[in-house]
Amino acid sequence: MSHRGHDLARLTWPQAEAVLTADAVVVVPLGAATKEHGPHLPLNTDWLQAEFYRARLIEQAGVVVLPTVPYSFFPAFTDYPGSVSLDAATAERTVTGICSSLARHGPRRFYCLNMGVSTNGPLRAAAAALAAQGVVLRFTDLTRSGPVTAALHAQQARGSHADLVETSVMLAIAPEVVDMARAVADLQPDAPGGLVRDAGRPGVWSASGVWGDPTGATAEAGAAVVAERLAAMMADIAALRLETPPIPP
Repeated sequence: MSHRGHDLARLTWPQAEAVLTADAVVVVPLGAATKEHGPHLPLNTDWLQAEFYRARLIEQAGVVVLPTVPYSFFPAFTDYPGSVSLDAATAERTVTGICSSLARHGPRRFYCLNMGVSTNGPLRAAAAALAAQGVVLRFTDLTRSGPVTAALHAQQARGSHADLVETSVMLAIAPEVVDMARAVADLQPDAPGGLVRDAGRPGVWSASGVWGDPTGATAEAGAAVVAERLAAMMADIAALRLETPPIPP
């Protein structure tokens, strides 16, 4: 049975002490607050998604939830003004430091509500570092699409950024920030490296910052993706509750 959790930032320290127990699952939301998403979506698209799921997990998952971390490792987007990326080591240390700080007071199970893909590498490194401290870290992996998301991806020739899926999600959760009149298809071939504005440089050339075709996005499709992803997060957290934290060497 689902039950309401705790928004850590709203608690006093004695209240925090009461909920930061050895059995608690602590959620660390991670979503870029400044990362390009084409001409039709704002820089804080990932942050808005993280905030949406963050609120649902507080309502439904019985977890302790931190404020959303707005910066991490996003090297694929730095060609576009406004996009910010930490280096991978700093991104890893940020998550490790957050979890280590709270683990001092009891929790041994952490879940990163992760709205990135390039963040997977630093999060795997953080999980290894925390395991050496007797702490379990698991995270959302958006590369493992469920059938609803995979079917929507398949409706465009290629792409995975500010595309049909992501734009549909934003129409479902924050339609007021989406400007569909500015949405454009950008379907350049895949290539090693990030998105680039200069066709002569290595990477996926995208003059718009879009990779995919957002023009057919709908709120209905986005709502189906959101439901699928939230169910996957809830399943991740349920599995994490059953894990036995490692014994430090």
